[in-house]
Amino acid sequence: MKIIWTFTLLMIPGVVSSMSVTGYSGGGVNITCGYKKRYRDNKKYFCKGQWSQCRDRIKTNKKDKWVQKDRFSLYDDTSSSVFTVTIRDLREEDSGMYQCAVDKTIEIDSYTEVRLRVLTGQQIRTVRGYSGGNVIINFKYEIQEENPVIDVCKTADQCFTVINTNRRAEWKHDRRFSVYNDRSAGLLLLFIRDLNENDSGEYKIIVKVSEDYSFFSEFNLDIKKEDCCVKSISLSASAGGSVNISCKYPQSHIRDVKFLCWRSGADLCAKETSVKESRRWRDEGKIRVEYDREQQLLTGSISHVTEEDSEYWCGVQSDQGHKIFITRVLINVTGSLNAADSAVGYPMDVRIV
Repeated sequence: MKIIWTFTLLMIPGVVSSMSVTGYSGGGVNITCGYKKRYRDNKKYFCKGQWSQCRDRIKTNKKDKWVQKDRFSLYDDTSSSVFTVTIRDLREEDSGMYQCAVDKTIEIDSYTEVRLRVLTGQQIRTVRGYSGGNVIINFKYEIQEENPVIDVCKTADQCFTVINTNRRAEWKHDRRFSVYNDRSAGLLLLFIRDLNENDSGEYKIIVKVSEDYSFFSEFNLDIKKEDCCVKSISLSASAGGSVNISCKYPQSHIRDVKFLCWRSGADLCAKETSVKESRRWRDEGKIRVEYDREQQLLTGSISHVTEEDSEYWCGVQSDQGHKIFITRVLINVTGSLNAADSAVGYPMDVRIV
């Protein structure tokens, strides 16, 4: 009996731990698995299915360098005795059970069970902006973690980190970049100001859920220098009177929502009036706008002008909700002592209403 009992134990796979991982279709996940130092020279692999029917997705004996196979990548960090698996371009059919394992020659392989759930999501692909303007990028997610760590990266060595606590959500700034994490709405807002053509490239938003895994979205930011549209317009108006604003738009945004946005103090869009249908006026309070599709022109009228009406922005909103600010409109209100001062620079805090 003792011999049979020992043999049975040896046949039980070496389960180390288990984890549940959530990702979004079109995005990706990073999964980290630990192992004992004595297995640093062993092969590491990641397979899909229950242990008895697990099919390799990637397997390698290479150390301290990324190895890629199709949508799967693996990095074995021998100094820390962990290896990381990255899955890109997630699909709903990727949901299921996986094994994160160490290949042993004379022992039963040890592994970590990974339960992956892929949710349907509207992933960011390409966002277009214009030199001299701004852009606000929306990233939706459903996971409500207490203290997620969020990285925004252009390259591996060009990242800044946003750490959210249980306090009221706030904007986090790093030079021309700002991030706001609205956990209650599952919405991350990335604001990039004073765009230039060097900002073009691949970006990644990474949400670190735990030490074991993170999910991410990769997108391309395409910054153009558009000849049709001026970066800034300066106008004058009498206090209490009205002022007319005209802004051109690129042909590529002919079907997007157009807006005229008022910046006041810390609010980038304290008030906004938008329109989508051509040659139809939209009236909201003191701001009135109309869009002429044939002329690619947004016309706005602002009534009852005060010294607070020192700065407006003309922009477009994509079908994914990204806001592209194209033309800055500065208004010098005559008879106001502070109008010029209020139009200079950006605030240290930015809010979206």
